[in-house]
Amino acid sequence: PELTYAWIFNEYPSFVHQDNRRFVSQETGNLYIAKVEASDVGNYTCVVTNTVTNSRVLGPPTPLILRNDGVMGEYEPKIEVQFPETVPSAKGTTVKLECFALGK
Repeated sequence: PELTYAWIFNEYPSFVHQDNRRFVSQETGNLYIAKVEASDVGNYTCVVTNTVTNSRVLGPPTPLILRNDGVMGEYEPKIEVQFPETVPSAKGTTVKLECFALGK
């Protein structure tokens, strides 16, 4: 891919590492965090890298705030799927499809 996405947590060089709760979509650049914890609170900055020119652009910091009032936003479950009609691939290669279930 010509563009790659990463996220900085609070300040460089502290990048968000993907694990069982954090995921960075290389399709959209979106950062997904499941089961937000107090340690996730801070500022997140998106970094887009053009691999052809090896140049980077940083977005504005986006704050993540943990609510302390016990009120959780509720919305109906929604599944986001943006699969193409077909996905050509060579035999033996890995194909990754992104699907997200959101809501309560």
